[in-house]
Amino acid sequence: MQHAMNSSHTDLATHGAPTPGASSVPAVLDQYQIIRRSGDVVPFAPQKIAIALTKAFLAVRGPQGAASVSIRETVEALTNGVVRALLRSRPEGGTFHIEDVQDHVELALMRGGHQDVARAYVLYREARNQERAAAKKKAAEDAAAAATPKPSLHVTDHGQRIPLDQARLEALITAACHDLNADISPAPIVAETLRNLYDGVPLAEVYKAAILAARTLIERDPDYTYVTARLLLHTIVREVLGRDVQPADMDAAYADYFPGFIQKGVDNELLNPELLKFDLPRLGAALKAERDQQFDYLGLQTLYDRYFLHVRKTRIELPQSFFMRVAMGLALNEDDRNARAIEFYELLSSFDFMSSTPTLFNSGTQRSQLSSCYLTTVADDLGGIYDAIKENALLSKFAGGLGNDWTPVRALGARIKGTNGESQGVVPFLKVVNDTAVAVNQGGKRKGAVCTYLETWHLDIEEFVELRKNTGDDRRRTHDMNTANWIPDLFMQRVMDKGQWTLFSPSDVPDLHDLYGQAFAKAYTAYEAQADAGELKLFKRVPAVDLWRKMLSMLFETGHPWIT
Repeated sequence: MQHAMNSSHTDLATHGAPTPGASSVPAVLDQYQIIRRSGDVVPFAPQKIAIALTKAFLAVRGPQGAASVSIRETVEALTNGVVRALLRSRPEGGTFHIEDVQDHVELALMRGGHQDVARAYVLYREARNQERAAAKKKAAEDAAAAATPKPSLHVTDHGQRIPLDQARLEALITAACHDLNADISPAPIVAETLRNLYDGVPLAEVYKAAILAARTLIERDPDYTYVTARLLLHTIVREVLGRDVQPADMDAAYADYFPGFIQKGVDNELLNPELLKFDLPRLGAALKAERDQQFDYLGLQTLYDRYFLHVRKTRIELPQSFFMRVAMGLALNEDDRNARAIEFYELLSSFDFMSSTPTLFNSGTQRSQLSSCYLTTVADDLGGIYDAIKENALLSKFAGGLGNDWTPVRALGARIKGTNGESQGVVPFLKVVNDTAVAVNQGGKRKGAVCTYLETWHLDIEEFVELRKNTGDDRRRTHDMNTANWIPDLFMQRVMDKGQWTLFSPSDVPDLHDLYGQAFAKAYTAYEAQADAGELKLFKRVPAVDLWRKMLSMLFETGHPWIT
């Protein structure tokens, strides 16, 4: 109803068009005019009354009824009646207000016995009046709010209270959105940033608020991750250089800052003094500031949190100087170390190649441990076990990942010659390995990473596959380290043949650990024969399929042990 009436009732009798009923009203009407609600005065167009009435009948009685001959005749008669009534009130000509015209239409409908149409017409007029009143009230409120002076925000910078330079903040955010897709707009970032500020906010918090505001928009459009990264880069530059630097000036800033950065790193015993022997001005001039724009937010935030060098929690490293520092460490033993450093820098900073984490952490530092992984075999004695755990701690300290082969360590129940007691097996020691990886977490920069390996024939294998379960005795669980199961071909053959599998203690079968292929199968079946003959007392025989099913169940439930 409202949709059908909207266009005609609002502008009733204000436009001219040939419609039913027009032929029955006086032809000379140019001495009459209509005053609209806006105050505009327009010529009187009685055919609009017929349009309004037709749409009213259409809305109430449907298109078939409204199109009938009787309805067209009714509309024509009602239109003529409304026009005659209006002209009688102004025989010499004059103006009618739009509301007067609508009153006459309403009265004509009632007198003509069309109460259903009249009722809908009255309700529609009232609803439109309320909408106009609400719109007028809102417009007045908006005008009042615009006229009310907004309280100016102040920020605190180096202990001084100064007005917030909003134009500068907006320019920073706009620059961060530059050269991205057309859907990236600074407006929502500016609005959200200002909404989260308060009078006296530290200036650093203003920039942090902008970063957080941009970060919330990444789900809307992935390109906002680059906006967020650029805003974060601005705060990093302020922290490292102590001042704002425009993107266009960053090449010169890098060149000026780089030699001092290397000197500062050496003075604070963070960098190898050998780096001072490089041609630092040449390397500083080779830094390409525009490559800072390649970072997404997560990448740059990770570098800031874990990789950039700092002195008492204040970063001294910027992204391009970070890559050059790594490149210099890699080039220390090259014949032309400056050229090779620039070459390595080009690879790293363009993201064509990226070194592993230990290299990025340690290259060019006082302890340039660059390797990622260390594989060790644990000896079957208490000294060897704790030497291995100590090595884990020292290697993890400088960001090494660890792989420990525990297969040689005797199983639960095996005899200990020195004490004439029985071994507790591998599992209790693995709990210590797990807690060591947590305690020595790669120099405080990221979690320690260790993986323990065991072969499938080891007597402790059934407990080993349950190490990552979330149920059971927590003293026999290792929630923070990885586990892997070395599987011989012979085991898979027994699974397919639905055969039996025998578990041994490595103290009874010491050569199995170093054998593989046919040599392993031959030695393994020989040990099974010894067990059958009673020559080996400590063993266990299980259906191979049952052990395989348990391994797969734990793999699906916990993700471990890895099958290797």
